Amino acid sequence: MNFSETAWKVFNQSIEDYHVLDNVETIPSNPFSEGSLERILYAKNWIDTVQWHLEDIIRDENINPLEALQLKRAIDASNQKRTDLVEFIDGWFLDQYKNIDPKAEAKINTETPAWAVDRLSILALKIFHMDLEANRESATEQHRIACQAKLDVLLSQKSDLSTSIDQLLKDIENGDVKMKVYKQMKMYNDESLNPILYQKEKK
Repeated sequence: MNFSETAWKVFNQSIEDYHVLDNVETIPSNPFSEGSLERILYAKNWIDTVQWHLEDIIRDENINPLEALQLKRAIDASNQKRTDLVEFIDGWFLDQYKNIDPKAEAKINTETPAWAVDRLSILALKIFHMDLEANRESATEQHRIACQAKLDVLLSQKSDLSTSIDQLLKDIENGDVKMKVYKQMKMYNDESLNPILYQKEKK
C-alpha cells in the first residue's frame, strides 16, 4: 500500500469514528500505536473533522452571539492546531528523507508533502459529506443528482491528488525534488505580533 492509500484509509477511519457520536466535544480514541505515522494522520483528520462541524454550527443564523464568539475562538484555536500538526508531519518527512542528497538540478515544489496531505484530509471530508447528500432520502431527486455530479468531480480530484502526492514523495526520494519547509509564522495569535493584542497590553 502506497502512502496516499494509507493516508486515505486512516482519514476515513477517523471520519467514521467521529460520526459514531457526531459531537464536536467527543474526545478521540486514536487506535494507532504511539509514534506511528498513522497515529499522526488520524489526529490530523480528527482536528479537520471537528472543525468542519464547528464551521457548520457557527453558520446557524439563529445562533446566540456569545456562543458564536466562543465558536469563533474555538475555530481559531483549531486552525492553529491544524497548522502545528501539518508542520509536525513535514518534520516527520524531513527526518525520513534526511539522508537524501538532492540532485544539483532538483526542483522545489510549490507546497510541502504535509500541506498536500492536509488537502487530502479535507477532501476526504468533502467526499464523505457529499456522498451523504447524494444519497439523502429526504432531499429532492434534483438535489441528489446535483450532489452526485459534484461527488464524481471530488472523486476524480481524489485520484489526481493521491497520484500527485505519491509522485512528489517518489521525486523527493529520488533526489529530483528538494524538500524545503517554511514555518507558517501566523501572526494573529501571537501577542507580540498582532497590534490589537499588544496595544491592549499597554492600556
